[in-house]
Amino acid sequence: MAGRGVRQARHSQHARPLLRLPTHWAPGASEQLLSEASPAEEIRVKIYKGREDSSVHVGAAVATASEDDANHSSNSTYRATGSLLRADQEALLRKQLDRPPPNRCNATYAIFFSLGIGGLLPFNFFVTAKEYWAFKLHNCSGPASRRDPEDSDILNYFESYLAIASTVPSLLCLVANFLLVNRVPVRVRVLASLIVTLSIFVVMIVLVKVDTSSWTRGFFTVTIICMAIVSGSATIFNSSVYGLTGSFPMRNAQALISGGAMGGTISAVASLVDLAASSDVRDSALAFFLTAVIFLGLCMGLYLLLPRLEYARYYMRPVAPVRAFSGEEEPSQVSPHCPLVAPRSLESHTPPLRPILKRTAGLGFCIVYLFFITALIFPAISANIESLHKGSGSPWTTKFFVPLTTFLLLNFADLCGRQITAWIQVPGPNSKVLPGLALLRTCLVPLFVLCNYQPRVHLTTVLFQSDIYPVAFTCLLGLSSGYLSTLVLLYGPKIVPRELAEATGVVMSFYIYVGLVLGSACSALLEHLI
Repeated sequence: MAGRGVRQARHSQHARPLLRLPTHWAPGASEQLLSEASPAEEIRVKIYKGREDSSVHVGAAVATASEDDANHSSNSTYRATGSLLRADQEALLRKQLDRPPPNRCNATYAIFFSLGIGGLLPFNFFVTAKEYWAFKLHNCSGPASRRDPEDSDILNYFESYLAIASTVPSLLCLVANFLLVNRVPVRVRVLASLIVTLSIFVVMIVLVKVDTSSWTRGFFTVTIICMAIVSGSATIFNSSVYGLTGSFPMRNAQALISGGAMGGTISAVASLVDLAASSDVRDSALAFFLTAVIFLGLCMGLYLLLPRLEYARYYMRPVAPVRAFSGEEEPSQVSPHCPLVAPRSLESHTPPLRPILKRTAGLGFCIVYLFFITALIFPAISANIESLHKGSGSPWTTKFFVPLTTFLLLNFADLCGRQITAWIQVPGPNSKVLPGLALLRTCLVPLFVLCNYQPRVHLTTVLFQSDIYPVAFTCLLGLSSGYLSTLVLLYGPKIVPRELAEATGVVMSFYIYVGLVLGSACSALLEHLI
């Protein structure tokens, strides 16, 4: 041990200083460098001669690495040691010269867009079939007067039960997904959630043609359980795929988020078609559930296709797990490419939550407040705004007014807002303008309240005496929500190291649900105030 220490000390004393590359290319510079370079450094000079831009960055980065013994980032601590210096230089050189393969025909973008549609469309169809659930829970085989009061309670508050059955399991599954990020591969989580959701919809298809009038309460229990399972599995699928896009360029995350808005738009269109053309609610529900099964099968096939694309494989390369050290131990036995975080154990299967929360605190506030305002207005307030010409008897001002101005228009505007982020991405993640714009959306609340919201008890004044106002306000709500929320979701996984991107995606999804829960709770209070 003592002899090895002496040899290392002598080696460090006689070590030749690292060759510095010039910051600007000049004729004859490479010949001079070759004359000064050692055999181990000739490769750097030759690469510098052929690729000036890459070598300038490599030379600057390597020179900096040789001068600093410890480099710190916000989420990790890396310590350079003499034995790892050359490995660091080679890895840095490979990184600078590495180039991703081409994304042929934008195939990866199309796959993530389709996964976004399939991730939310089944859930939207489950909720959209309101008339079907009312028909099934109405105990239609007997007269209304003989219905049990408990059955009436189930029917009247069915949407509230659905909301609880979807929200609570989603929050629990988000926590579970965060804990499973480093324990269960993303492939297993994605495919398992798709298979579970597909199985539930097969059960619902079978129950469409079954007479449930003799066991209404049992059917209600089965429906609530199915809703909880669908919501939980959809949450695991969406948060896992969203976390996966953190390893890809932001354009792919934008495709996934825009696909979710497209799923909402498709379900709104399907609801309108069903309202206009369908004569049997069971046939409508059957069409909804079969469409959901088709999209789930499509998602499964597309996800299995993704690793076969060369462009996707480049970004899906495995990263080293997050390792930790206490600060007193030397990390010499740890690979130089493993980011080091500073918790208490030597290796943690659970991603470090504190640095993620610290880095995403500002973006987390924005996403919570954005979805809080959206859930506060939609659908509790906006769905109860009636046309001022409702007395005319026109189907456009009665039957189709709310589905058009509330659901379809909002989803389409949300889709447009999300798609704009493919070309424009301002303000940035550290800008103070971003939270300012999120807070500015508070002005939309009194605008919707002062439209023709019905019924009104305490606030009787209707300030906006035209149907064009709720249409304009809905467009503004959807556009601002789609654009700003997509920006925040794009930035979240990009401000942390790659190995924490998936866990950060789960945390960002948790922020969304916090905003939705708070907004839904406050919307009930706002309704009572009106």
